Amino acid sequence: MKIGNIEVRVSTITIVVFVIFTILLLGASVISPEVRSQLIWLIPCLFMLLVIPIALNYMSRSQYADIAPQYEAEAKTVRVRLINENMVGKPVRIEGVVERVYFQFLNRPQYLVADRSGAISVKMFTSPEEDVKVNDIVEVLGQVIRRYILVGEPVINCVSIRKVKKSKT
Repeated sequence: MKIGNIEVRVSTITIVVFVIFTILLLGASVISPEVRSQLIWLIPCLFMLLVIPIALNYMSRSQYADIAPQYEAEAKTVRVRLINENMVGKPVRIEGVVERVYFQFLNRPQYLVADRSGAISVKMFTSPEEDVKVNDIVEVLGQVIRRYILVGEPVINCVSIRKVKKSKT
């Protein structure tokens, strides 16, 4: 679904929850006539199960789209091996191959991106513009953060991840 110039994606879990509650509501209205009298507020509540996640995804995607140009201008291209504790809070750009993808069904994907110097976890707190899969060559723009807020190894809080064309050499 597209709202303005932002592509909004609904997670699989949101759809599953909506379908389950729709089935429960239909079943309850067939079994009990009392539920039918409450449909005037139950149906809007049911649709809010879809509207709220769509609105949240739209807001986060539009925020990421707004700050991406700033990261484009400020980010320094670095090798994965060079990312360390001293870089926490700094914008970076890396290029590498996606080795693993986690939590894509939640619209909060986490990638393991590797270049020839090493691998790093790349967390994105919204759905990306493009579908990124294992073995895709990507460019990542983001900020170095700690894995667990105050502790943990450095990871990248991804603002933008996009596929890069493979060069024929």
